[in-house]
Amino acid sequence: MPQLAFANSFWESYDVLEKPVKAGVRKAMAKFQQLTVAELHADKGLHLESVDKARDPRMRTIRINDFWRGVVLAPDDGSDVFLLINVVPHDDAYSWAAKRLYTVNTATRGLEVRNVVAIEQLTPVLEKAAAVAPTLLFAAHSDTVLRELGIDAQVLRAVRTITDQAQLDAFGTLLPEDQFEVLQYLAEGFSPEEVYRDVVTARRPADAPSDDLASAIHNTRSRITLVTGPQELAEILEKPFAAWRVFLHPSQRRVAYRVSYGGPAQVTGGPGTGKTVVALHRVKHLLSRSEDSRVLLTTYTNALAASLRENLALLLDGDEALLRRVDVTTVNAYAHRVLQAAGGRALALVGDREERQIWQRVGKRLGLPWPEQFLSQEYRHVVLAQDIGTLDAYRRAVRRGRGSALPVAQRERVWEAIELFRAELSARGGRTHLDVCAQAARLLAERPASDGHDYDHVIVDEAQDLHPAQWRVLRVAVGSGPDDLFITGDPHQRIYDSRVSLASLGIAVTGRSSRLRINYRSTEEILGWSTGILKEAAVEDLGGGGADSLLGYRSLLHGGSPQVRGHASEQAEADAIVERIEEWIGQGMRPEEIGVCARFHLLLDKVHDRLAARGIPVVRVKEAPGAGTAGVRLATMHAMKGLEFRGVGVLGVSDGVLPFAREVTAAATDRLQHEADLLRERCLLFVACTRAREALHVSWSGMPSPFVPLPAELS
Repeated sequence: MPQLAFANSFWESYDVLEKPVKAGVRKAMAKFQQLTVAELHADKGLHLESVDKARDPRMRTIRINDFWRGVVLAPDDGSDVFLLINVVPHDDAYSWAAKRLYTVNTATRGLEVRNVVAIEQLTPVLEKAAAVAPTLLFAAHSDTVLRELGIDAQVLRAVRTITDQAQLDAFGTLLPEDQFEVLQYLAEGFSPEEVYRDVVTARRPADAPSDDLASAIHNTRSRITLVTGPQELAEILEKPFAAWRVFLHPSQRRVAYRVSYGGPAQVTGGPGTGKTVVALHRVKHLLSRSEDSRVLLTTYTNALAASLRENLALLLDGDEALLRRVDVTTVNAYAHRVLQAAGGRALALVGDREERQIWQRVGKRLGLPWPEQFLSQEYRHVVLAQDIGTLDAYRRAVRRGRGSALPVAQRERVWEAIELFRAELSARGGRTHLDVCAQAARLLAERPASDGHDYDHVIVDEAQDLHPAQWRVLRVAVGSGPDDLFITGDPHQRIYDSRVSLASLGIAVTGRSSRLRINYRSTEEILGWSTGILKEAAVEDLGGGGADSLLGYRSLLHGGSPQVRGHASEQAEADAIVERIEEWIGQGMRPEEIGVCARFHLLLDKVHDRLAARGIPVVRVKEAPGAGTAGVRLATMHAMKGLEFRGVGVLGVSDGVLPFAREVTAAATDRLQHEADLLRERCLLFVACTRAREALHVSWSGMPSPFVPLPAELS
């Protein structure tokens, strides 16, 4: 029986097909698996046909229906693995297939594809331009070095014509995948040794000497899905994007399945680089090492915890015995549980708005010169961050990150406010979430050693948003030692006001840090525009010890440019996104594959009413709709964290909304906090825009936010 493998290009084409065409694909693939190789070539229903004048003689097409063809790479070496490459309209299938050539990369041994005709046509033209160019992008690298990194003769000739990064990017859709990625790394300043380590070594299997198609397909699991049987075929065709949520690129696998780390380990990377997927696989690996180990898988919000729970169940195939050994919850919920177990009664939690009101009353009562925002931040970033319990300790505290000096006399006045704030909380039997975490950490630290720890391993996702008080809870929830903490996060997605130095909390990750650089979610066009939101912004790394950079962060996917538009009113803006959604649905997107977000619910309400009036199903993310619930998803920008959609509308990106004045400390009050608040507002927009896979629509009414990267004609 033939084996089926699916290239990423197939999933991209399949996911946008209309339902009748998808049904035809499923029927054809099911039949494919029922026939022998000999029967397959003779079957008149599938019409497995050679492609006339194909540059790759293995190219075949199969019939999906009267109007659609599947493009297949057939084995010519006696193996039985057929690679399904694309689903294309009938008239375009043969010309598309005739131009593609599949080869085995000489360094990684993976299968890769090129538009051989386009490269042949472009190279001579570019050689003439390169002959008079003042500089060439890869002049510093010899032919020998490039060949060792897998650059073959045809690509090498083209490479020698490239003058700058923009020209390399324009070549991207034509060049073989592994070779293009190597060139991108070199163009961004990575040394050949680093590229060999991070690309070639990470992907090349230890036992990959063969050039046959089946071996190359097995060596290319980052871009090819091999199906082993009818049941797996049916499941993966039913929900094609389920696979990527739990699939690992080889470089990710190396991090997730490392046998053991000598202590806390950290994985960073931009949006869409698969950090969460790595965290889930790390849980699976740790469970496999012991039959009774207990794992805490934790994050910042309830919505993210629910998503982790769902995807972990998918990864573990619903194995209840394994799932019972993993506690998936937020840090706050775990800390709350610790206090309840110790005190035996429920705690009254004080929300952000109520906390601010208390600080306002305290400041007025004591006649303090500082606004409630300053007092709240001093309590959060100094007192709770350093677990300060006395005035004497506060007098000596180093107020790193605070931009206003406080002499001893002023600290004494602030401390008076803190004591009054705590007294009011105590009087009403309430605590803030961070107070709960601070107390839970103390309780856990005071437990007798004979009681042991609650967990053997702690896995932290979205680590950038955790406060030091929350980190202290996690540090004492697990004993120090090998594989105690595994941390994933991205400081460029820090949308809550948290700062931390992990090393100061006993969490040292030096020598155990990895960075993921490839975005598997968004197109390069969406990614490049979104990254412009953070252009020139200084972002501090997770450890608090230096700057973090998006250098080398890239996508291998390509598509249309984001649509960035201004409108005269919010009503016109809401009308425009509804029209865009109708276009997306007309192009094959399902409503539930579309997300719309704004800073405030009022604008979302307008969109909701307009969609409903046009008969387009719509649901709100805050109502926790199930994966099978039809409807365009509406959410605030904060609630978009951890989500993704094929098409995303980001609305209300107007001056006065981003940044939102109430969320930004006045520079006169605290200069450093002012800058941190502005950066957090930038990160919020960055997170919202990078939820988009294929299409991004950004709009505003009136004047645009200063964070929006505008083309020259609009700026």
